[in-house]
Amino acid sequence: MLDQTAAPTAAPTAVQAADRTASRAPGPPHLDAAPRTRPRKRTALLPLLAVWFLSRLWLVPAALKISPFVGGGGLDPSVSKVYTGWYAVLSGGSFPLHDVSWQYPPGAALPILAPGLVPGLGFGHAFIVLAALCDAAIFALLLWAARRRGRSLAAPWLWTAGLAVLSTMPWNRFDLHVTALAMLALVAASAQRVRADRVFGAVTAVAAVIKVWPALLLAGTSRGRRTRTAWTAAAVTGAAVTAGFALAMPHAFAFLSAQESRGIQIESVGSLPFHLARHLGWSGTWAAKDGSHEFVGPWVSGVSIAMQASTVLAFGWLLWWRHRSDRAAARVLPDAALTATLLFVVTSRVISPQYMVWLLGLAAVCLLRGDTTQRPVALLILAACLFTTLDFPLLYRGLRDDASWLSIANLYVRNLLLLAAAWLSARRLWHGTVPARHPS
Repeated sequence: MLDQTAAPTAAPTAVQAADRTASRAPGPPHLDAAPRTRPRKRTALLPLLAVWFLSRLWLVPAALKISPFVGGGGLDPSVSKVYTGWYAVLSGGSFPLHDVSWQYPPGAALPILAPGLVPGLGFGHAFIVLAALCDAAIFALLLWAARRRGRSLAAPWLWTAGLAVLSTMPWNRFDLHVTALAMLALVAASAQRVRADRVFGAVTAVAAVIKVWPALLLAGTSRGRRTRTAWTAAAVTGAAVTAGFALAMPHAFAFLSAQESRGIQIESVGSLPFHLARHLGWSGTWAAKDGSHEFVGPWVSGVSIAMQASTVLAFGWLLWWRHRSDRAAARVLPDAALTATLLFVVTSRVISPQYMVWLLGLAAVCLLRGDTTQRPVALLILAACLFTTLDFPLLYRGLRDDASWLSIANLYVRNLLLLAAAWLSARRLWHGTVPARHPS
C-alpha cells in the first residue's frame, strides 16, 4: 500500500515526459488531414461553380431571348403558345379538354399555373425564371449531398455539363420541375428513418401526379417495412392530390383518352425502321398529330403495338427483378429508378428531347454514391444528350421533312446510345443485386 501511494510522486521518466510532450503536439495525421484538405476541396469546387454559373449566364438569357445573347425573336413556341394557352384555360378553372397536346395528369397544372404568381413578369418570362430556379435548386441539392457524404463532385458535374449540352431546351419545358421533385425524393430516401420513407413516398407521388414517370422511383424500395411505408405514403398522397384536382376542376382525367391515340413519334426507337423505309418506297409519311410529329401509314399500327408490348415486357422484367433481388443496400433505390426509367423511355412510342432531363437527374443521384452500379450508364446518357441536341433543333427539319441521311444517322446514334444505356443499366443492376444461384 505504501509503495502504491508513493509511486505517483516519483519523478517522471524520460519516456513519460516524451509522451506528455507529444500529447500537447498537433494530433495524428488522420485528424489533421481535414483542415489541410479544405483548401484542396475548395480548389476542386471552384471550376464546378464557374462552369455552372457561366453556362447558366449564357443559356438562361438565351432562353429568355435577352440581347446580346440572341438576335431577337420570340420565346420558344412551347412556352409562348402551348403553355400560355394552357395557362389561360387552367386559370379559368378547367383543364384544356379540347387541346390534343394536353396529355398529362392533373398535377401538371401546378407548374403551368405557378408563373402567374411571379410579380412583374409576363407568363413566358416567369416560366423560364422558375425553371432556372429549379435548375439552381437541383445543383445546390447535389452539391450539398456530395459534400455532406464526402463524395466526389461527379454528380453536380454531370448535371452541370449535361444540362448545358441540352442547350436552352430544359428551361423551356416543365420537366425541370418534375425532375427536381424526383431527385429530392431519392435524396430524402437515403436517410435510414421511417420519416424518410414517408417523405420519399409523398414527394414521389406529387411528382407522379405532374408526370407519370416518377412512379418508377418506387421500383427499388427494399423489402418489408420500407416498401410498405413508402408505397402507402405515395398512394395516400397521390389519391389526395388527384381527388383535390378532380373536385376543383372538371375534366381532370381527360389525359387518359388522349394517350390511347398516340402513334410512333419520329424520334422514338420505333421510328427507326420508317426513316429508312422512306428511302425504299414506303408509302407513309409524317403528320402533326396528338401534339407531336408522328409517322402515319402502313405498318405503323403494328410497330405501335410492338412498342407497347415491349413496355409490358419491361414491366414484367422489373417485377421479376424485384422478386429475385436483394435491395437492402442504399444504392439500389436510385440505381433501380434509373434502370426502370431507361427501360420505359426506350420502349415508349415517344422520345421527346426533354426526356433526357429525367435521365440526367436520376443518373446524377446515382453518382452521389460511390458504390453505384450505374457509372458507365451515366456516361452513355451524357453522350446521348449531345446527339439529342444535334437532333433537336439543329437537324430536326432535315429529319422530318427531307429524311436526310445525316439527320437519320444522328438519330440512330442517339437511340442506339439509349438502348445500350438501358441494356447496360439493367444488366449491371441485376448482377449487382441478384444473388447467384449455385447448383445443389
